[in-house]
Amino acid sequence: MAISNRRSKRNAATRHFFLLFIGIFAAAFFILLPSTTTTPVVVGTEENSASSSSSASDLYLPSLHFARRSVLALRSDPLNARAELIRKQVGDHAALASAYASYARRLNLESSKQTRLFAELARNLSLLLSAHRPLLDPAAPLNEDSVRGFERGVKERIRAARFLIADAKDFFDNQLKIQKLKDTIFAVNEQLSKAKKAGAFSSMIAAKSIPKRLHCLAMRLMEERIAHPDRYVDPPIPPPELEDPKLYHYAIFSDNVLAASVVLNSAVHNAREPWKHVFHVVTDRMNLGAMQVMFRSKDYAGAHIEIVAYEDYKFLNSSYVPVLRQLESANLQRFYFENKLENATKDTTNMKFRNPKYLSMLNHLRFYLPEMYPKLHRILFLDDDIVVQRDLTALWKIDMDGKVNGAVETCFGSFHRYAQYMNFSHPLIKEKFDPKACGWAYGMNFFDLDAWRKEKCTEQYHYWQNLNENRTLWKLGTLPPGLITFYSTTKPLDKSWHVLGLGYNPSISMEEINNAAVVHFNGNMKPWLDIAMNQFRPLWTKYVDYDMELVRQCNFAA
Repeated sequence: MAISNRRSKRNAATRHFFLLFIGIFAAAFFILLPSTTTTPVVVGTEENSASSSSSASDLYLPSLHFARRSVLALRSDPLNARAELIRKQVGDHAALASAYASYARRLNLESSKQTRLFAELARNLSLLLSAHRPLLDPAAPLNEDSVRGFERGVKERIRAARFLIADAKDFFDNQLKIQKLKDTIFAVNEQLSKAKKAGAFSSMIAAKSIPKRLHCLAMRLMEERIAHPDRYVDPPIPPPELEDPKLYHYAIFSDNVLAASVVLNSAVHNAREPWKHVFHVVTDRMNLGAMQVMFRSKDYAGAHIEIVAYEDYKFLNSSYVPVLRQLESANLQRFYFENKLENATKDTTNMKFRNPKYLSMLNHLRFYLPEMYPKLHRILFLDDDIVVQRDLTALWKIDMDGKVNGAVETCFGSFHRYAQYMNFSHPLIKEKFDPKACGWAYGMNFFDLDAWRKEKCTEQYHYWQNLNENRTLWKLGTLPPGLITFYSTTKPLDKSWHVLGLGYNPSISMEEINNAAVVHFNGNMKPWLDIAMNQFRPLWTKYVDYDMELVRQCNFAA
């Protein structure tokens, strides 16, 4: 029994071993089966078919021949890889030579030798590739001799390319650094230009906007005018002093109530005989009530004050005044009032001329003085940004030599000549005026009204203003037409009468300022603005009416 069991166990082990051997053999067969493949090849002739049938290991079917290949036969031909590597080297060096040729053209080299050499080298390499294009075709048969010939031609040209690049590298590196520096400078200049435009625009906003305190004062004065109308009515009969030619007459045109009060306060304070002085204050209708309250709230040591709105002069209408007629033009309204940022910032130089104040009648009233004051012989025109520092009656004793306008000249060297204010490329301007003629300043101007009427200066002003409707003769403003109107009728005054620049020039000496009869805050840094220059502001603030309650209520402080 025991022996029978042992035999059965031995037979079972033998069967298991045999089955395992068969399994391993079958697995190995299927694993190794892909090692051999049969590939169909189209047989073109009967001769090929007969020769292939001589192999006993090949299977023969009509028109098809199955050839047995090993796995190693599928690897790429080393000649193809070698030819592809050579082609890549040629392409890389051709591209590099073309790049250097392009840089040479961009840098505008003094000698064209480098450009010509690199361009020729790039062309030769490209032609070499074109000549051996059949050799580079992967489907084309290759042989060692053709590849070697191709390689020899390539080596010669690559050696020349490397030599030329090494020879020119330092030169090109320096040129490229210079070009990069130029590009950087250009970019920085562009940024600087944009910053200047933004700064100029911000400066214009700061200079031309109405400060809150000034707006407050005008509103407070108007409240007072409305609350107590009887206190500020005009007398039924104007005082005769307003038309007395024996007195000293001043013309002040302004819509800034505080600035106008400082001009009047300083002139009265420094006058020896204030009761002989007559001040003609002209404003617009909107500010008339505020001006009336300001100038009738105190006694000015007997000085006579007339306050009117320019709208009350009936002759100032669009049929007579060119500026009023031009204001009705759609092009001019678009130029001044179209609300586009680029209109304000695209031209920094001319930005200030886009300010609508240059077409305000308050600016152009100075050309109508004889008609506004027909009974006067002489009058002194004062801007609202000046301060009077001494008695001005000596001006009325000056012999005007038949001239119309007494003014301080501002030219020095090549600055402030007529060429800076007018367009001398225009034939009419070029014919009538000398570009080197000396300019003068508005701000304090003494006018002989009798000579004005004789010379018909207002008619001259109308003539030129009509010609300049399209702004082809001069930029906007009142100084260029003034220079034209009074071209040959201006008498230069001593410079101590009128010192300018306190609104933009911090280098004016205090000695020059102290010796001046009138100081002028022309420029953007007006003394009533926060951007005013601190060293000059006290010259103006000492004439502000800080004792007036309405002034203090608007946060004006000494």
